[in-house]
Amino acid sequence: MTNKLFEKIENSKPLDFGDIFNKSIELFKKVWLQGFVHLLISLLIMLPLFFVMYIPIIALAGLSGFESSYGGYGDYGYPSEELSVGLMFLFIILVLIITMIASALQFGITAHFYRVCKQVDLGLPETSSYFMFLKGKYLGKVFALAIATFGIAILAAMLCYLPIFYVMVPLQLLGVIFAFHPEYSASDLIKASFKLGNKIWGISFGLIIVASILSQLVGMVLCFVGIFFTASFVFMPIYFIYKDALGFEDDEFENEETLFVK
Repeated sequence: MTNKLFEKIENSKPLDFGDIFNKSIELFKKVWLQGFVHLLISLLIMLPLFFVMYIPIIALAGLSGFESSYGGYGDYGYPSEELSVGLMFLFIILVLIITMIASALQFGITAHFYRVCKQVDLGLPETSSYFMFLKGKYLGKVFALAIATFGIAILAAMLCYLPIFYVMVPLQLLGVIFAFHPEYSASDLIKASFKLGNKIWGISFGLIIVASILSQLVGMVLCFVGIFFTASFVFMPIYFIYKDALGFEDDEFENEETLFVK
C-alpha cells in the first residue's frame, strides 16, 4: 500500500496555478461555514488548555504573597531565586506539553476538514464525525505526527530560519495526505509529504503564500472578525494540490467511513 502511494507521487500530474486558485475560490464558497465551525471547535478545545499554562504564574503570585506575609524575601514579596527558577522550569515544560496537545488536536480537526472538502467537492454525503481522527487507533498517530511536525519546524527555525520556507510545504501537505491515507504509518506519511513537497515545491509554496495573504487581507477588511471566516481558505489550495497531483480513485477510502462512524 505504501509503495502504491509513492508510485502515485512519482507519477503525479503537473499542476496549474491559476486553475487551482480558481477552484479554491469556488470550493471556499461552499465550505466557508464548515471551515468556521472547524476553527471554532479547535478554539473551544484549546482554550482550556491555554488556561492551564497560567497555573505556574498563579502559583508564583500566591507564593510571592505568602513569603511576603512571613518575611520570606525582604519587604518586596519576591519568592526565592531557587523557587523562581523551579517554577519557570515547570512553566516551560507545561507550555511544551500544552503546545503538543493543542497541535495534535488542531491537526486532527484540520484533517477532518479536508475530508469535508472532498465530500462537498465530489458531491458525497457528509457522514464523518468532527473528531474522527481524535479517537481510536488514529489518536496516537495524530499525536506522533503533531510532535514530528513541531520538531521539524523547530529544527528548521534553529538553522537560521531559511529552511523553514522549505519544510513549510511538506508540513502543510502532511495534513491532507494523512486525511486520505490515515492507515499508513507516521513515518511513511512524513516521507510521502516530503517526497510530494520536493516535486511540487515551487507552485505549492506560491499557492500557500497567496492564499494565506488573501485570507488575512479579506478578513481584516471585514473588520478583523472576518479572519475567523476566511482563515480556512488557506486549506483550499492544499486540498486541490493533493487532488490534482495524486487524484482519487472511485472506491478509495469510502469504505473506511464506516470505521470512523463506529
